[in-house]
Amino acid sequence: MKIKIKHFIMLLITSVIAVISNAQVSNASFTGLVKDGEGQILKGATIIATHEPSGSVFTGSSSNSGYYSIPGVRIGGPYKISVNYGDYSAVEVGDVFITLGQDFVLDMVAVAKGGSVGTVNIAVQKSKLLNSQNTGASTNINQEALNTMPTLSRNLNDFMRMTPQSRSSSVASTTGNGVSFSGQDSRYNNLTIDGSIFNNSFGLASAPAGQTASTPISLDAIQEVQINLAPYDVRLGGFTGAGVNAVTRSGTNNLEGSAFMNTRNNKMVGKKAGEVDVKTDEYNVQQIGFRLGGAIVKNKLFFFVNAEEERRTDPGTQFKANRGEPSGTANVTRVRASALDSLQNFLKTKYNYEAGEYDGYKRETYSFKYLMKLDWNINDKNKFSLRYNSLVSRRDVLASNSGVFSGGRNGTVNALNFANNNYIINNNLNSIIGELNTNISKSLFSSFQVGYTANRDFRGSGGGIFPLVDIMEAGQTYTSFGYEPFTPNNILNTNTLQIQENLTYYKGKHTVNAGFNFEHFAFENTFTPTYYGQFIYKSLSDFYKSANGDTSVQLARYALTYSAVDKGALPTASPKVNQTGAYIQDNFKVSQRLKITAGVRIDIPSYSSESEYWNKKVDTMNFIGPDGKAANYSTKTLPTAKPLVSPRMGFNWNAKGNRDIQVRGGSGLFAGRPAFVWISNQLSNNGVTTGSMRYDNVRINQIPSQGKVKSFTEDVNAFIPANPTSPSSFNLALTDPNFKFPQLWRTDLGVDAKLPWNMIGTVEVMYNKTINNINYVNVNQVNPLGNFGGTDNRAYYGYGNNANRVYDNVTDAILLTNTNKGYNYSTTFKIEKPANKGLGFMVAYNFSETKDIITGGSIAYSSWRDNRSVSGNNTVDLAFSDNDQRHRIIGALTYKTKSKNFPTTVSVFMQSGNMGRYSMTYSNDMNGDQLANNDLIYIPNTADDINWKQTVVNKDTATIQEQKAAFNSLLSSDKYLSANKGSYAQRNGVLMNWLTTFDVSIIQDIKMSSPKKHSLQLRLDVYNFGNMLNNAWGVSDQVNYAALLKYEGKDASGKPIYSMNRDKTNQLISSVTAKSAGLNDVWQMQFGLRYTFN
Repeated sequence: MKIKIKHFIMLLITSVIAVISNAQVSNASFTGLVKDGEGQILKGATIIATHEPSGSVFTGSSSNSGYYSIPGVRIGGPYKISVNYGDYSAVEVGDVFITLGQDFVLDMVAVAKGGSVGTVNIAVQKSKLLNSQNTGASTNINQEALNTMPTLSRNLNDFMRMTPQSRSSSVASTTGNGVSFSGQDSRYNNLTIDGSIFNNSFGLASAPAGQTASTPISLDAIQEVQINLAPYDVRLGGFTGAGVNAVTRSGTNNLEGSAFMNTRNNKMVGKKAGEVDVKTDEYNVQQIGFRLGGAIVKNKLFFFVNAEEERRTDPGTQFKANRGEPSGTANVTRVRASALDSLQNFLKTKYNYEAGEYDGYKRETYSFKYLMKLDWNINDKNKFSLRYNSLVSRRDVLASNSGVFSGGRNGTVNALNFANNNYIINNNLNSIIGELNTNISKSLFSSFQVGYTANRDFRGSGGGIFPLVDIMEAGQTYTSFGYEPFTPNNILNTNTLQIQENLTYYKGKHTVNAGFNFEHFAFENTFTPTYYGQFIYKSLSDFYKSANGDTSVQLARYALTYSAVDKGALPTASPKVNQTGAYIQDNFKVSQRLKITAGVRIDIPSYSSESEYWNKKVDTMNFIGPDGKAANYSTKTLPTAKPLVSPRMGFNWNAKGNRDIQVRGGSGLFAGRPAFVWISNQLSNNGVTTGSMRYDNVRINQIPSQGKVKSFTEDVNAFIPANPTSPSSFNLALTDPNFKFPQLWRTDLGVDAKLPWNMIGTVEVMYNKTINNINYVNVNQVNPLGNFGGTDNRAYYGYGNNANRVYDNVTDAILLTNTNKGYNYSTTFKIEKPANKGLGFMVAYNFSETKDIITGGSIAYSSWRDNRSVSGNNTVDLAFSDNDQRHRIIGALTYKTKSKNFPTTVSVFMQSGNMGRYSMTYSNDMNGDQLANNDLIYIPNTADDINWKQTVVNKDTATIQEQKAAFNSLLSSDKYLSANKGSYAQRNGVLMNWLTTFDVSIIQDIKMSSPKKHSLQLRLDVYNFGNMLNNAWGVSDQVNYAALLKYEGKDASGKPIYSMNRDKTNQLISSVTAKSAGLNDVWQMQFGLRYTFN
């Protein structure tokens, strides 16, 4: 025993001196009290839990106080639990099922031989909701829900939405949707599979394969999912959003398997969103897969294998060029087909460049994934599992809207880009994880994991190398062609090594958990945005003139990034991050009714000690820091290690002693990981590996070039300096040396109560206060030069490259730093009826508010640039978050008929809530900081309070009086404008309308018996079922014209002058939003066929 105690002490010391432990549970536990028939405590009783399908045996014994614990048990069941104690009759209970993370309380009463039959008291803890383990908000999704709830994509996101505090979100418009919890960035979640981390650590999407809109593991391989928002168990960490933990299936003694196919196509999709036709011609989705599990050696060694493939074709875009349709037709853009046809021919004739189609083309998605798992019952004290999974996926993606001067390249009624301006993304991964669970002694349990994951992500293009050209009309992007700005040479390799040890020690009423973890992330990222140059023209006419040699044409912008590495080698950033960590906590059963959990964890990240390339010039520069004072920064070093101490305490009180009412909650600090791309930016943008140039309102013959280029050229090397290894101008991404990982304080209080008819009601209140979040500041931007006159007296800047920069040769120097501004609060009401006699349902309402400073993208400059502000993006006010979800109602219902051989299951999921938020801004650069479309508008009391300018667009004149009348009409009709007269618009100040959708699944099982059980299953899933009943239902809104006014300059007294922007029909804007008409706005039906044997 001395050796075992020494082992425990050594591991505990290691855990204290190590740092970030992000263990997630992959199993469950039994616990309880053993007494005799007289109510006396029995110590030393042996409790045996047998997982009947696999014969796996788990044992424990009662302590001096009569309590026992059996940790690390396999989830599911049925279990047979027995108690043996000396001359007492054996007590046994069967048909026990246990869920992921559950601490199943099962009190045993043993009776002496010759006495009455032993009894078992388990009813008070059988509920997953009314359970002493619950402290904060969480959701468990069992295999029945995974098998029956509606889903088309077979993605975990379809089940995460069953958490009331969630909302769909994405890192960028080009990635698949993720899920935000409690108003946090979706990258702040921690996704684990079988307790091991499985995130998109670099942060380009919300989850692995998020860029290809794929899921890395098949639903057929998952047994159960647990979503923890406020777990006060310090073993659960690595997130400030939610911890999402999925456990994979394992084989049993019974050979069982299943194979399926799903299909949907353009014949199984709605054709109208309201009165608008939806393009579905290219739509086709095919899914096939199988699973197989069984025993290699009965009761000892088990296998499970699974594979799944999906092939999908979508319309290239839901928007069409104008071919003479009525002016108000939705989804028909202002872009004239005749103009794009002429441009397409011009590019082919003059440059032999194939721009591709602009509408009517298709985009394809492909994914193939497989998983293999072995489970080995070495003996009753040792269990080992080994899992390997792989994914290959790719997707055609529309060009990013980032980096345009105004508007977007696609996805709106104002613009259409050519197909070869899009790109192809590839997300591949291979992962292997091993886990050993050991009962070191009767009171000490160990869980040890080692894993390695390799992610390989890279981009390609369907077109040849050609400069990116964005062409505007009337101040908004009109069309784009050439190489997508972020695709050239883009490769990301991520290697993740993880090792973790988690110990559980039992002593009477105390359960002590301690552990340590080590994670090593190694990245290789080649990223060269605008590597082939970017020309932004103010009109199509200007492009033609410039292409034909006119040197008088003024560009809206020219931008270029080029390699400054010797011999033009591609610059690759190779950051490395280590995370080591520790936790210790005590679960104290104060009494049979009160349980308290208290613990602390220490989180410390450490980076590569030295940046790969050191720009010594930067060390001597005096920038303007976030506080407005002179500040120095260096590209040499990354942030120093900063320990984040996170104490937590939670409780669960069985108010009446019979578990009819439980009060639970807690408070504590939660620390998560940032998107590591934010750190990597410094290594990619340091003025040594790359040079950059950006010129606004410039003629091409004013841009330095080797061949003295005077007008547009297709030569992508024309503007690279003669000596590129010593760039004359560059941009910088800097990191505050005191930068800390995201951290917040989360407090939760909930009451669960049994209601009539076996229902459970919950009221929950949660508050999150930001401790550390990210913020970006351009430290190379000068302070404001003055203020406008009149009612809108905001600050303005220099309106020019050099006038805005501290150092003329530094295009921007974006500092990544922290802010403690931000919060989220929510109140949740939920009623749930666990499935009983075939019927189960849940309905919930969540009210919340989230405010923050900024939503980070993946690039430092664009994250700063794309924010919205009044006084400039260095001084941003606390405002509504992109992830704010004010109202959300969800409901789920499942009913299964009682037929033995032909049961029918009907499942419905409903969600209703606000569609999001948006900001009202000016078009053009009002405050002169060289950022367009980011200046929040001042809302006057009437149109007479501001200055106007008459405008002429396409020979159509809008007089000042006409513009005033149109704007006054908006002031009275738009709810937000009407309620905020005489003030500045807030970032994300406008709350969008409600959207309600219903998804339905109907499953018909046909069961057959033989030596084995066989069954066929016919399945029908309908997304947006309401739209099938009425094509006006389930149709979302899209924001078309958030920029109502265009800044035109200022008068002699310094008052700003405006004109009113126009819609796609060249009329003055009369409405900000319009109904959308995409695939998500109409019903979609999927038919499935499955064969199962067991």
